[in-house]
Amino acid sequence: EVQLVESGGGLVQAGGSLRLSCAASGFTFDDHAIGWFRQVPGKEREGVSCFSTSDGSTHYADSVKGRFTISVDNAKNTVYLQMNSLKPEDTAVYYCAARLYMCWGILPAYKYNDWGPGTQVTVSS
Repeated sequence: EVQLVESGGGLVQAGGSLRLSCAASGFTFDDHAIGWFRQVPGKEREGVSCFSTSDGSTHYADSVKGRFTISVDNAKNTVYLQMNSLKPEDTAVYYCAARLYMCWGILPAYKYNDWGPGTQVTVSS
């Protein structure tokens, strides 16, 4: 059974930092890409970043380039999203998702097969 579980969300002031984790199990981790998405109530789920475990390639949405960094710990089957210089507009529920085999850019949500339940990130001004 494929399982993805996010953690690390919380409340932070603008300009602060937060590190999200996505723990994966139930599939061959190094054959997948892991993506981070975020969603505000009433709005479309948007891609934030992705990591292809097969070749280590990464991609970022323009809105987070230079502020967010995605990384992986293969031994722990865990993908991280380090978020720096946070802005109020970063406030959302953040989800991680998995797909075969790679992400070649910021792909839409329907390209991913499995999802975690999400973790709330709130950035105060």
